[in-house]
Amino acid sequence: MLKVGLTGSIAVGKSFVLGVLAELGCHVIDADEIAREVVERGTEGLKSVCDAFGEAVLNDDGTLNRSKLGTIVFADEAKRTKLNSLLHPLIIAAQDNRIREFQQRDPGGIVIIDAALMIESGGYRRLDKLIVVHCRPEIQLERLMSRDGLSREAAEQRINSQMPQEQKKKYADFLIDTSDDFESTRAQVEVVCRQLQQTSPKTR
Repeated sequence: MLKVGLTGSIAVGKSFVLGVLAELGCHVIDADEIAREVVERGTEGLKSVCDAFGEAVLNDDGTLNRSKLGTIVFADEAKRTKLNSLLHPLIIAAQDNRIREFQQRDPGGIVIIDAALMIESGGYRRLDKLIVVHCRPEIQLERLMSRDGLSREAAEQRINSQMPQEQKKKYADFLIDTSDDFESTRAQVEVVCRQLQQTSPKTR
C-alpha cells in the first residue's frame, strides 16, 4: 500500500483536497477526526490534557472544549509543545491502526494521511510521499478569520505559530495551490492522484 502524507498550514484547504482524493478512490485518514478520537471522554488522552492544563478546558458535560484549549496553546509556545508531546504519540498510533486496516482490505491501494503538523513532528518520514497544500498568505488569513470567527490579530497569531508555508513546500513531493477556485484545485488533485496511482504497488 502506498502511504501518502497530506499537510499544509492552517486554513489552506486541506479538507477539500482530502475530500477530492477520497472521491478518486484513495483511502483517507482525517487528522482532525483522529485528534478528536484520542481526547474523547474517558480516554487516556483527555486525562493527560486535563492533568496538564486543568479541568477548565472541559465543557460542562466532561468533553474537551477545543476552542478554549486552542486559545491557551496558540498563545504560548511552551504549552503548545506540551500538548503536542502528549497527543502526537496517541494520534500516530491511531493512524497506524487505521493504515493496517486499509492495508488488509486493499494492499495495492493508496492511503492518504492528513495531518497539519506532519513535518514538524517528523511523522512524514514514515510515509512514501508527501503532498503539501498551500495558498497565498492573504487568502489564508481571510479564510481563517471567516472559518473560525477570529480577529485579524488572533488569526495572524495562529498562522505565525506554525512553520511558514514556504518552508513546508520544500518538503513536498507534490504541491497543490488552492488560491484560486475549487475547479482549479480539483484539477491539480486529479493530476497528483494519477501520478500516485502510477507509483502505487498495483502498477509496479
